[in-house]
Amino acid sequence: METRIARLKRIRILALVLTALSLVILLVSAYIRLNGAGLGCSPWPYCYGQVLVGGSYQHSDAARILHRVVASTALLLGFVLAWQCRRPHPIEPPGRYAKALLVLMILLTFVGIWSADPHRAWASFINILGGAGLVLIAWRTVLAAGSGQAPAPRRRPAALLHAGLGTLALTMALGALIGARYAALACPLLTACGDASWPAAAGWSALNPFVRVAVAASLGDEGGVALHLLHRYSAVATLLLLGFGGLRALAQPASRRSAALLLALLLLQFALGVLTVLSGLSLGLAIAHSVCAALLLAAAMQLMVRVKAAPA
Repeated sequence: METRIARLKRIRILALVLTALSLVILLVSAYIRLNGAGLGCSPWPYCYGQVLVGGSYQHSDAARILHRVVASTALLLGFVLAWQCRRPHPIEPPGRYAKALLVLMILLTFVGIWSADPHRAWASFINILGGAGLVLIAWRTVLAAGSGQAPAPRRRPAALLHAGLGTLALTMALGALIGARYAALACPLLTACGDASWPAAAGWSALNPFVRVAVAASLGDEGGVALHLLHRYSAVATLLLLGFGGLRALAQPASRRSAALLLALLLLQFALGVLTVLSGLSLGLAIAHSVCAALLLAAAMQLMVRVKAAPA
C-alpha cells in the first residue's frame, strides 16, 4: 500500500505544476485585459477605453488561445489533484486546499462566460482577483504537502503579518476595481490626484463593482480619484506592515529565507507601481505589477506559515 509520504510527494508535484500554470494564466490574462483596455495604444491617452464605445478589442488570437489551453489544462489537473487528495482515503491538510482551488477554478470558468463583455465590471473584478487567488491557493497546497504533517495547534504571534496580508488584499482589490472600471487615467500623477487628498463623498460609490461601465473614467473623475487614493494609501500601509513584519521574521532562522523573499518582492512591487505611473502606464510595467502582486501575496502567506510553525 502506498505510504503517506509518497502520496504527499505526488500531490506536491501536482500542486507545483498548478502553481506554474496559474502564473501563466495570470500573466496572459493580464496581457489580454490591459492590452485590450488600451495600455500602450496610439494615440495615447485618447485610445484608452475605446473598447467600451465600440472600438476593437486589441489582443492577439494567439494570446487568447494560449489562455484557454492553459486554463483548460489547469482545470483538468485541478480535478486530478482533488482526487489524489481524497483517494484511497482523505489526506489533510492538502485536501482542503485542493478542494478550494478546484472550486475557484470552476467559479472562474463560469465567470468567463460573461467576461468577454468589457462593460461588466464585476466579471473583470472577479477575474483579476481570482487569478491571484489561483496562485495563492496552489502554492498553499504545495506548502501543505511539503510539511508532511498537520500544522501544530500552538501559534506564534504574527500581528503585523496578519494586518499586512489584510491591507495587501485590500490594495489588490482596489487595483482590480481601477482596472475593471477603466479608471487608470483618473489620476495620472504620482504625488497627488489634483487637489484631492481624500476621496470625495460622491467617489465612494466607485467601490461597487456591480455596475455597467459605459465609458472610461476621465481625468479627475471622482470615482476614479477615490479608487486611486485608497489604493495608494493602502499600498503604503502594506509596505509598512509587511516590511516591519518581514524584518522581525528575519531574526528567526526558520523563517529567514521566506522573510527575505517577502521583503524583496515587497520592494519590487512598490517600485513597479511607482514606475508604472511615472512611465505613463506602460503596458509591460502594468502587467509585471499585476503578476508581482500575486507573487507577493503568496510570499506573505508562506512567511505566515513559517512564522507560525517556528519553534518558540
